[in-house]
Amino acid sequence: GPMVIAAAYVDERLAAEFARLNVRDSKRITSDRAALTLARDLRRLLHGRHVIVTIGPRAYNRLYATMGSVNRILAWGHARAIEDLLDLVPDCPRALSDQFGPEQQIRRALLAKGRDIRLEQRPKAESDPAVAAASILARGAFLDALRALGGRFGIVAPKGASPAVETAAADLVARHGPAALLDAAKCHFQTTDRVLAAAGHSRADLGELGRAVSGLAGLRFEPA
Repeated sequence: GPMVIAAAYVDERLAAEFARLNVRDSKRITSDRAALTLARDLRRLLHGRHVIVTIGPRAYNRLYATMGSVNRILAWGHARAIEDLLDLVPDCPRALSDQFGPEQQIRRALLAKGRDIRLEQRPKAESDPAVAAASILARGAFLDALRALGGRFGIVAPKGASPAVETAAADLVARHGPAALLDAAKCHFQTTDRVLAAAGHSRADLGELGRAVSGLAGLRFEPA
């Protein structure tokens, strides 16, 4: 599925509404149905004051082949979300993000509008209602995209990393060929190698976008 990043604008009135809705870190919501319902409620409540940036699998694979780092893609996506939200709420003075890498990564990716905002990053930032709301919006959009992806390819597309994911990916390759993985999955993970090998294929069948591979030592490129 895609990488999804969301930004939500929150003032005191909205924070009170979030408390009433029990908005919390999306990881603490155990039911996908509950997460989708809460995301729908938040979209209605935040009309015109939220942004969702969705990086589809092919775009993600292209960015990873260029950037070679998940954190760099995340920084680009966070900066894009901040910039887009400032178009909607130009007087917002402060942005808060969960810390996922070096603090300067997001700041370097910000453009003209975002460079004037006070950017703060901290671990477990989902304890703040704005970041918690953004995490729910992102999860809801990811689940919707995963369902749409399954419909597009005629498969059940489970989330996470599990034997069920590998089975679904193998089904995808059997139906549509190995290159379909570029439109469905983040292909730098070693899961891709196992799925391809089980189907009698290799990374060479994915072309240039499939050459970048993440590992314990960082990024490597498979020979074409």
